[in-house]
Amino acid sequence: MTQDYERIARAIDFIRQHVGHQPSLAEIAARVHLSEYHFQRLFSRWAGITPKRYLQALTLERAKQLLQQPSHSTLSASYELGLSSGSRLYDHFVQLEAVTPFEYRQQGLGINIAYGYHSTPFGLAFIAQTARGICQFDFVDMQQIQSPLERLKQSWSQATIYEDTEQTASLIDNLFSQCFADSSAAALNLTAPNIQAIYQAEPAPLSLWVKGTNFQLNVWRALLNLPKGEVASYGDIAKAIGKPKASRAVGTAIGANPVALLIPCHRVLRQSGELGGYRWGETRKHAILAREAVYCE
Repeated sequence: MTQDYERIARAIDFIRQHVGHQPSLAEIAARVHLSEYHFQRLFSRWAGITPKRYLQALTLERAKQLLQQPSHSTLSASYELGLSSGSRLYDHFVQLEAVTPFEYRQQGLGINIAYGYHSTPFGLAFIAQTARGICQFDFVDMQQIQSPLERLKQSWSQATIYEDTEQTASLIDNLFSQCFADSSAAALNLTAPNIQAIYQAEPAPLSLWVKGTNFQLNVWRALLNLPKGEVASYGDIAKAIGKPKASRAVGTAIGANPVALLIPCHRVLRQSGELGGYRWGETRKHAILAREAVYCE
């Protein structure tokens, strides 16, 4: 699955660079050195839709259109009420808990943390879990495969940290089934034996247990209140937490997000409508937003 994403990522980069031209299937397939037939099959298996359909959702114009919607009012309402008429909010199934000051000082003393590396629809990922919840989730570049583990050991220096891919594999399956609940098991290429039960059952809450300042936690909780398929600007998030002049500090807090995808910092764009940066790569941000847009239409 990781190799598939690497090919898809190259295709996405090509589409981004030639979006005004609206490249044909043949042009995109040639860029990743595949026949049209094999590229169509690979892309459809990865995204659950055809490349042409995906191209429509991937363009920057799509992101700008989303940003021009009354996202502030939508965000404010969801932040205040915890409800969304259009789609389920992330915090309906993601519960965020912060470590206490005492736990922070202990640096994980007495805590067991299981971690694992897994293939996902967006490339290789690293996930770490305690009994209290997920404490870290990163997308990984192959050249820097050790960095997430090193960061985990530094952040939780007194914890007992061990690899347990069997435990974390079921967590990854649950995470992606909930983040893309409208997609098919075939599209996500998940391997859990009970995958049909996962999709048919009521989603079980996913718990996060993270370290952060009060300001960072407020920003991350505001992100959890963004409905799937909606985006916001840094200014929108600043207003939502009652700090309308703190857009730059909001950007810093978003950059420190320890849990990719579940705390959806990929949904925050610049006020101009441009995607802006992303800790785990701008191409990946394009891919996540486009895939969300497809399944939320």
